[in-house]
Amino acid sequence: MIFLRPLRFVAQSVLLDATPRQLAAGFALGMMIGLIPKGNLIAISLMALFCALRINLAAGSASIALFAWVGLYLDPISHQVGRWLLTHPTLEPYWASLSTMKLMPWTAFNNTVVIGSTVIGLALLLPAYLISRPLFARFTPGLAAFVRKYHVATVLHGGEVTGELA
Repeated sequence: MIFLRPLRFVAQSVLLDATPRQLAAGFALGMMIGLIPKGNLIAISLMALFCALRINLAAGSASIALFAWVGLYLDPISHQVGRWLLTHPTLEPYWASLSTMKLMPWTAFNNTVVIGSTVIGLALLLPAYLISRPLFARFTPGLAAFVRKYHVATVLHGGEVTGELA
């Protein structure tokens, strides 16, 4: 039954009392995390924030997986945005002062793709939340009713182990 674990995770996110606000916040933060290349302090900090906030982890995890894949195709755009930011004459003194800070090398802000993806993720954070919240409000109750209606709810909640019936 280990192969049902991801499906249980998704079903519980729909069936439990997850509000559209929590689902949308998880989706939006997951989108930002998915877009940013991993292995730097920015991604690690966002993942810590992801785990600390009261958001829907299933929606966020699915969003991370989706946007990590989408982020690969956005790397050329992220590179252009990051190159523009790093080479802009008025911002060069700012980057020079940041480079002297002790934690800045771990953020990989000197990488054009990292800074470009971070800026794109920040720019899309609020629109992703505002667009996904009404969608979750509209479609989640119907999906929850559909899942509860069939025996699949018992299996996904682990009822086959305890002997409960839906």
